Amino acid sequence: MKKIRKNYSLEFKIQAVSLSEQRGNVSLVAQELGICKESLVNWRKLHKEGRLTKEKQISSDPIREELLRLRKELEETKLERDILKKAVGIFSKRDG
Repeated sequence: MKKIRKNYSLEFKIQAVSLSEQRGNVSLVAQELGICKESLVNWRKLHKEGRLTKEKQISSDPIREELLRLRKELEETKLERDILKKAVGIFSKRDG
Protein backbone atom coordinates (compact mmCIF):
# COMPACT_ATOMS: atom_id res chain seq x y z
CA MET A 1 0.00 0.00 0.00
CA LYS A 2 1.38 3.39 -0.96
CA LYS A 3 1.69 6.20 1.53
CA ILE A 4 -0.50 9.17 0.73
CA ARG A 5 1.58 12.31 0.74
CA LYS A 6 -0.07 15.49 1.91
CA ASN A 7 0.55 18.66 -0.05
CA TYR A 8 0.40 21.91 1.84
CA SER A 9 0.04 25.30 0.21
CA LEU A 10 2.92 27.72 0.26
CA GLU A 11 0.87 30.14 2.36
CA PHE A 12 0.23 27.44 4.96
CA LYS A 13 3.93 26.61 5.14
CA ILE A 14 4.91 30.25 5.57
CA GLN A 15 2.30 30.79 8.29
CA ALA A 16 3.42 27.62 10.08
CA VAL A 17 7.04 28.78 10.00
CA SER A 18 6.03 32.21 11.26
CA LEU A 19 4.01 30.71 14.10
CA SER A 20 6.83 28.37 15.10
CA GLU A 21 9.30 31.27 15.13
CA GLN A 22 6.97 33.35 17.30
CA ARG A 23 6.39 30.59 19.82
CA GLY A 24 9.84 29.02 19.62
CA ASN A 25 8.52 25.49 20.10
CA VAL A 26 8.50 23.51 16.85
CA SER A 27 7.05 20.33 18.34
CA LEU A 28 4.08 22.05 19.93
CA VAL A 29 3.24 24.09 16.83
CA ALA A 30 3.50 21.00 14.59
CA GLN A 31 1.19 19.09 16.91
CA GLU A 32 -1.35 21.95 16.99
CA LEU A 33 -1.36 22.20 13.19
CA GLY A 34 -1.53 18.43 12.74
CA ILE A 35 1.66 18.21 10.71
CA CYS A 36 4.86 16.25 11.07
CA LYS A 37 7.55 17.94 13.17
CA GLU A 38 10.20 17.07 10.57
CA SER A 39 8.19 18.84 7.86
CA LEU A 40 8.04 22.01 9.92
CA VAL A 41 11.76 21.82 10.66
CA ASN A 42 12.42 21.43 6.92
CA TRP A 43 10.15 24.38 6.07
CA ARG A 44 11.98 26.52 8.62
CA LYS A 45 15.29 25.58 7.05
CA LEU A 46 14.01 26.45 3.56
CA HIS A 47 12.63 29.74 4.86
CA LYS A 48 15.96 30.62 6.48
CA GLU A 49 17.75 29.87 3.20
CA GLY A 50 15.24 32.02 1.32
CA ARG A 51 13.96 29.10 -0.72
CA LEU A 52 10.40 29.04 0.63
CA THR A 53 9.02 31.44 -1.95
CA LYS A 54 6.77 31.18 -4.99
CA GLU A 55 9.64 31.92 -7.33
CA LYS A 56 11.59 28.92 -6.10
CA GLN A 57 8.59 26.59 -5.99
CA ILE A 58 7.85 26.97 -9.69
CA SER A 59 10.20 24.82 -11.71
CA SER A 60 11.62 26.76 -14.62
CA ASP A 61 14.34 24.23 -15.32
CA PRO A 62 13.47 22.46 -18.60
CA ILE A 63 15.81 19.56 -17.84
CA ARG A 64 14.05 18.85 -14.55
CA GLU A 65 10.65 19.07 -16.22
CA GLU A 66 11.78 16.62 -18.91
CA LEU A 67 13.15 14.27 -16.25
CA LEU A 68 9.84 14.29 -14.38
CA ARG A 69 7.91 13.69 -17.61
CA LEU A 70 10.17 10.77 -18.57
CA ARG A 71 9.91 9.19 -15.12
CA LYS A 72 6.13 9.34 -15.31
CA GLU A 73 6.17 7.87 -18.82
CA LEU A 74 8.49 5.08 -17.64
CA GLU A 75 6.14 4.15 -14.79
CA GLU A 76 3.18 4.01 -17.20
CA THR A 77 5.18 1.86 -19.63
CA LYS A 78 6.17 -0.56 -16.85
CA LEU A 79 2.53 -0.85 -15.79
CA GLU A 80 1.44 -1.57 -19.37
CA ARG A 81 4.21 -4.18 -19.72
CA ASP A 82 3.15 -5.94 -16.52
CA ILE A 83 -0.48 -6.01 -17.65
CA LEU A 84 0.51 -7.49 -21.00
CA LYS A 85 2.64 -10.17 -19.31
CA LYS A 86 -0.33 -11.21 -17.19
CA ALA A 87 -2.60 -11.26 -20.22
CA VAL A 88 -0.19 -13.52 -22.12
CA GLY A 89 -0.11 -15.88 -19.15
CA ILE A 90 -3.91 -16.00 -18.95
CA PHE A 91 -4.39 -16.61 -22.68
CA SER A 92 -1.65 -19.25 -22.86
CA LYS A 93 -3.37 -21.23 -20.08
CA ARG A 94 -6.63 -21.27 -22.03
CA ASP A 95 -4.96 -22.54 -25.21
CA GLY A 96 -3.17 -25.47 -23.70
